[in-house]
Amino acid sequence: MRKSMTTVIAVLAMTSLASPGFAGMKEAKKWVENEFQPSTLSKEEQMKEMEWFIKAAAPFKGMEINVLSETIPTHEYESKTLAKAFTEITGIKVNHQLLGEGEVIQAVQTQMQTKRNLYDAYVNDSDLIGTHSRLQLAVNLTDWMAGEGKDVTLPTLDIDDFIGKSFTTGPDGKLWQLPDQQFANLYWFRYDWFKRPDLKKRFKEIYGYELGVPVNWSAYEDIADFFTNKVKEIDGVRVYGHMDYGKRAPDLGWRMTDAWLSMAGEGSKGIPNGRPIDEWGIRMEEGSCNPAGASVTRGGGTNGPAAVYAIRKWDEWLRKYAPPGAADYDFYQSLPALSQGNVAQQIFWYTAFTSAMVAPKSAGNNTVDDNGKPLWRMAPSPHGPYWEKGQKLGYQDAGSWTLFKSTPVDRRKAAWLYAQFTVSKTVSLKKSHVGLTIIRDSDIRHESFTKRAPNLGGLVEFYRSPDRVNWTPTGINVPDYPKLAQLWWQNIGDVNSGTFTPQQAMDRLAEQMDQVMARMQAADEKANVYNGCGPRLNPEKPASYWLGRPGGPKKKLANEKPQGQTIDYDELIKRWQQG
Repeated sequence: MRKSMTTVIAVLAMTSLASPGFAGMKEAKKWVENEFQPSTLSKEEQMKEMEWFIKAAAPFKGMEINVLSETIPTHEYESKTLAKAFTEITGIKVNHQLLGEGEVIQAVQTQMQTKRNLYDAYVNDSDLIGTHSRLQLAVNLTDWMAGEGKDVTLPTLDIDDFIGKSFTTGPDGKLWQLPDQQFANLYWFRYDWFKRPDLKKRFKEIYGYELGVPVNWSAYEDIADFFTNKVKEIDGVRVYGHMDYGKRAPDLGWRMTDAWLSMAGEGSKGIPNGRPIDEWGIRMEEGSCNPAGASVTRGGGTNGPAAVYAIRKWDEWLRKYAPPGAADYDFYQSLPALSQGNVAQQIFWYTAFTSAMVAPKSAGNNTVDDNGKPLWRMAPSPHGPYWEKGQKLGYQDAGSWTLFKSTPVDRRKAAWLYAQFTVSKTVSLKKSHVGLTIIRDSDIRHESFTKRAPNLGGLVEFYRSPDRVNWTPTGINVPDYPKLAQLWWQNIGDVNSGTFTPQQAMDRLAEQMDQVMARMQAADEKANVYNGCGPRLNPEKPASYWLGRPGGPKKKLANEKPQGQTIDYDELIKRWQQG
């Protein structure tokens, strides 16, 4: 059950203000030796970082701070272990609360709207970069680290080492958030099944090409059909060729805004996000900070042919190829379902679940062998027929520390110390091994990940490859993430329920997005709410004016199912390893 913000505030108000009795180098030494190994730093270097934290935290010793993040294994480790370590080492008591993604966004939105300090820091998705850089209610970290927060900024933080720093940089070139964890949505498949000679032979006889990692959606669909309707059973188990979810809940909206449309080919070329049209279908001209519309009639792509194709395939595959009941799953139910061992592939699988998928067989995981080696692999996402080289290929979540101006400066400084502690080089490699949500380039290239790579199904190879830049979070075209994101799940849910066709649902969604952006435009023009970077909607013109023109939404293809293409996984890995 979702907790209301009133409940959250009440819980925080009742929290004890007791402070720890010990803090110092003795405690730091214990944590460095017993918990924070391995590290890219020597133990001597780790102790120097800890000494800096102890001295920087001295003015705030005894203070109790509250921070919030969503519930994933990485944040559970922070909440249970790192918060305790930081408290013991510095004397600053940390309450690191975990809630669902929806509650986190609700809390962020409430603090922005009321300017009331609910939490002292948030791990808030970088999807809000367009929001934070426009509203400027969050703290600009570039200026903070050089100015008011300089005395509490870790000298060895090494911003350039963060893989996702481009995701948290606004159009002004300033860093607005500090990456804490990140994970991509990649393709997941049963490597052991794909390697079986009998299945490979049968697939080629039916479809005319090799069974392998699908390069395009045509191949993905053929493979889904093959396992669901042709193979049907492996080792006495009924198998399926696809897994997804469709429960009418906010999770469903994020399923789509997390680059599902751009995987199909909606949007323009551009990394980290398409310009002028991004993966949401929102138009914003190059060199401008003003979104111009989502509807095709305004030059956007939210209800264009590529987006409608994407939604139609999501609905079709869920009905035809997924296990019974998948349409009623939410995000948290669908991904762990793979461990049952009856699904051949998933087009949209988050690497955040790698730690769960390498759990031992004794824990009920049927996708590892008796020695704990994964029977599955991860690979690049296949792309739809509208996709062009130069477009992003998928989504990468970058949960990032965010500070707000509404937080008193002393509490903000104490929370900033904790935030840096959780991503410091002393801690980050061990945290990366626990949650497998790598944030530092130095961590993924450490020898400990070289040794562990064979047990992680391609995760290490992916994050060491140049391909990793093609998976990116929501970008700066989205002017107010909380206001616009909530529109998606209700409209997509109407497709799953059969109330609307994909075209009708996307037409309605695009219209609603434009209505919200029109209100934002009025507010910005009246009171400079978005610092002059609010929407400036294009006047409506016939769809024929925009479709197919340079920089416009793409015209409907005569053939939306070209020949399927696959690649051998082992060949792909060699390519990744060679860079």
